[in-house]
Amino acid sequence: MESNRQKKIATVIQQDLVDVLQRAASSGGLKGVIISVSKVNVTVDLSMARVYLSIFPNKEAKSLLEGIRSNTPLIRHELSQRTRHQLRRMPQLEFFIDDSLEYIDGIERSLKGDEDPINNPDLLGKRKKS
Repeated sequence: MESNRQKKIATVIQQDLVDVLQRAASSGGLKGVIISVSKVNVTVDLSMARVYLSIFPNKEAKSLLEGIRSNTPLIRHELSQRTRHQLRRMPQLEFFIDDSLEYIDGIERSLKGDEDPINNPDLLGKRKKS
Protein backbone atom coordinates (compact mmCIF):
# COMPACT_ATOMS: atom_id res chain seq x y z
CA MET A 1 0.00 0.00 0.00
CA GLU A 2 1.39 3.34 -1.02
CA SER A 3 1.60 6.17 1.46
CA ASN A 4 0.25 9.64 0.70
CA ARG A 5 3.82 10.92 0.30
CA GLN A 6 4.62 8.24 -2.29
CA LYS A 7 1.46 9.08 -4.23
CA LYS A 8 2.21 12.80 -4.20
CA ILE A 9 5.78 12.30 -5.41
CA ALA A 10 4.60 9.90 -8.12
CA THR A 11 2.06 12.45 -9.32
CA VAL A 12 4.62 15.26 -9.43
CA ILE A 13 7.08 13.07 -11.35
CA GLN A 14 4.40 11.88 -13.76
CA GLN A 15 3.17 15.37 -14.62
CA ASP A 16 6.62 16.84 -15.18
CA LEU A 17 7.95 13.78 -17.00
CA VAL A 18 5.18 13.94 -19.58
CA ASP A 19 6.21 17.49 -20.44
CA VAL A 20 9.93 16.61 -20.58
CA LEU A 21 9.44 13.58 -22.83
CA GLN A 22 6.97 15.27 -25.19
CA ARG A 23 9.25 18.30 -25.55
CA ALA A 24 12.26 16.04 -26.21
CA ALA A 25 10.32 14.05 -28.81
CA SER A 26 9.13 17.14 -30.68
CA SER A 27 12.53 18.86 -30.58
CA GLY A 28 14.21 15.60 -31.63
CA GLY A 29 12.21 15.55 -34.84
CA LEU A 30 9.90 12.65 -33.98
CA LYS A 31 6.67 13.30 -35.83
CA GLY A 32 3.56 11.24 -35.15
CA VAL A 33 4.95 9.66 -31.96
CA ILE A 34 3.01 9.91 -28.75
CA ILE A 35 4.73 9.17 -25.46
CA SER A 36 2.53 9.02 -22.38
CA VAL A 37 3.43 8.18 -18.81
CA SER A 38 0.77 5.72 -17.72
CA LYS A 39 1.98 5.06 -14.17
CA VAL A 40 4.75 5.94 -11.73
CA ASN A 41 5.50 3.81 -8.67
CA VAL A 42 7.81 5.21 -5.99
CA THR A 43 9.50 2.91 -3.47
CA VAL A 44 8.90 3.26 0.27
CA ASP A 45 12.27 4.92 0.88
CA LEU A 46 11.60 7.34 -2.04
CA SER A 47 14.88 6.42 -3.74
CA MET A 48 13.53 4.68 -6.87
CA ALA A 49 10.71 5.48 -9.25
CA ARG A 50 9.44 2.91 -11.77
CA VAL A 51 8.00 4.73 -14.77
CA TYR A 52 5.66 2.91 -17.15
CA LEU A 53 5.44 4.42 -20.64
CA SER A 54 2.91 3.92 -23.41
CA ILE A 55 4.45 4.68 -26.78
CA PHE A 56 2.44 4.97 -30.00
CA PRO A 57 3.01 3.67 -32.65
CA ASN A 58 3.89 0.46 -30.92
CA LYS A 59 6.50 -0.65 -33.48
CA GLU A 60 8.85 2.14 -32.38
CA ALA A 61 8.44 1.47 -28.66
CA LYS A 62 11.57 -0.66 -28.14
CA SER A 63 13.94 1.74 -29.90
CA LEU A 64 12.48 4.78 -28.14
CA LEU A 65 12.67 3.02 -24.77
CA GLU A 66 16.37 2.31 -25.35
CA GLY A 67 16.92 5.97 -26.19
CA ILE A 68 15.06 7.09 -23.09
CA ARG A 69 17.01 4.65 -20.91
CA SER A 70 20.33 5.88 -22.33
CA ASN A 71 19.32 9.49 -21.55
CA THR A 72 18.05 8.76 -18.02
CA PRO A 73 20.67 10.98 -16.29
CA LEU A 74 19.68 13.97 -18.45
CA ILE A 75 15.97 13.33 -17.88
CA ARG A 76 16.53 13.00 -14.13
CA HIS A 77 18.49 16.27 -14.08
CA GLU A 78 15.74 18.08 -15.99
CA LEU A 79 13.12 16.71 -13.58
CA SER A 80 15.16 17.70 -10.55
CA GLN A 81 15.42 21.27 -11.90
CA ARG A 82 11.65 21.44 -12.37
CA THR A 83 10.82 19.98 -8.94
CA ARG A 84 13.57 21.57 -6.86
CA HIS A 85 11.03 23.45 -4.73
CA GLN A 86 8.87 20.35 -4.20
CA LEU A 87 11.37 17.52 -3.70
CA ARG A 88 14.63 17.43 -1.81
CA ARG A 89 16.01 14.47 -3.74
CA MET A 90 14.97 13.16 -7.13
CA PRO A 91 14.52 9.38 -7.11
CA GLN A 92 16.46 7.20 -9.56
CA LEU A 93 14.32 6.50 -12.60
CA GLU A 94 13.66 3.11 -14.21
CA PHE A 95 11.69 3.06 -17.45
CA PHE A 96 9.44 0.22 -18.63
CA ILE A 97 6.95 -0.27 -21.46
CA ASP A 98 3.33 -0.50 -20.35
CA ASP A 99 1.79 -3.30 -22.41
CA SER A 100 -1.63 -3.21 -20.77
CA LEU A 101 -3.30 -1.66 -23.84
CA GLU A 102 -2.04 -4.51 -26.06
CA TYR A 103 -3.27 -7.02 -23.51
CA ILE A 104 -6.72 -5.40 -23.35
CA ASP A 105 -6.89 -5.25 -27.15
CA GLY A 106 -6.14 -8.99 -27.34
CA ILE A 107 -8.95 -9.72 -24.88
CA GLU A 108 -11.38 -7.56 -26.88
CA ARG A 109 -10.48 -9.35 -30.13
CA SER A 110 -11.06 -12.69 -28.41
CA LEU A 111 -14.42 -11.60 -27.03
CA LYS A 112 -15.60 -10.23 -30.37
CA GLY A 113 -14.78 -13.55 -32.01
CA ASP A 114 -12.04 -12.30 -34.33
CA GLU A 115 -9.65 -14.74 -32.71
CA ASP A 116 -11.04 -17.76 -30.90
CA PRO A 117 -8.69 -18.88 -28.09
CA ILE A 118 -10.84 -21.93 -27.34
CA ASN A 119 -10.29 -23.42 -30.79
CA ASN A 120 -6.70 -22.16 -31.03
CA PRO A 121 -5.01 -22.30 -27.58
CA ASP A 122 -1.79 -20.82 -29.00
CA LEU A 123 -3.51 -17.42 -28.95
CA LEU A 124 -3.53 -17.48 -25.14
CA GLY A 125 -0.02 -16.12 -24.71
CA LYS A 126 1.18 -15.27 -21.26
CA ARG A 127 1.43 -11.62 -20.40
CA LYS A 128 5.02 -10.40 -20.59
CA LYS A 129 6.59 -9.13 -17.39
CA SER A 130 9.31 -6.55 -17.76
